[in-house]
Amino acid sequence: ILNIFDGDFVIDKTKCKTFNQKIQWIKLYGITPLMHKCTDKVLVRDYVAENIGSEYLKPVLQICNLFAEIDFNSLPNSFVIKCNHGCKWHYIIKNKEKYLNNTKLVEITKRQITGWLNQEFWTFNSFEMQYKGLTPQIIIEPLMRDEINTNPREIEIYCFNGIPKIYVNVRYSNKREITYYNQDFSISDLILHPDGNNIIKNEKADEILKQAVELSRELSKDFNFVRVDWLIYNNRLYFNELTFTPYSGFIKFDKKWNRRIGDMMKCL
Repeated sequence: ILNIFDGDFVIDKTKCKTFNQKIQWIKLYGITPLMHKCTDKVLVRDYVAENIGSEYLKPVLQICNLFAEIDFNSLPNSFVIKCNHGCKWHYIIKNKEKYLNNTKLVEITKRQITGWLNQEFWTFNSFEMQYKGLTPQIIIEPLMRDEINTNPREIEIYCFNGIPKIYVNVRYSNKREITYYNQDFSISDLILHPDGNNIIKNEKADEILKQAVELSRELSKDFNFVRVDWLIYNNRLYFNELTFTPYSGFIKFDKKWNRRIGDMMKCL
């Protein structure tokens, strides 16, 4: 396993010490059938409904196998077109009428989504093997933006052997505003991506964050490691996805935290 941020080469899992090293090992050797199922953005909905209830699921407007099957007439003015078998494979449509009147844009979208449906995400994105063999589908969801925020607030809960231990609160303005929390909701000095695109804040934990932690405890109980991702829309908490290999194991953080989080992972 070559990890450019750790500067060494590790194959023996007993020698994997840092978070990034352990994620590399999980990608290649640690994917279970349940992780595979819960990577699928359609199939994971059953897992969520069974464990915490369907009220935390985002609405689904349509599920299709081909772009040509999308019934645009029945869709609202704004929506998101996603592929279920990859990451960041989506298009945001803010105004359906303008979109449909732009035949060139529709053709570009069709070509791109059709291309995604014919690809396996793992083959060109750092061998995240949980994506291998997923049945490609299109899933269409409402564009969940409220009247105040241009983008929804997001929460990420890092869970280790069913225990939530690191919490990340993300708000959007001109830049991402991030607060990191320890297990007791105190402010953490963790910084996952120390770059100019993020503003580090010290926002007090609220009840929605605490609710996300408890629900993540239920959703993570069957996994050695998972990050449970949430979004908040109109002051309600919605499940977003289960992330098993965050940033594909190439997180740019300091060695102290890389090893400290690695020590939390008892899965190897």
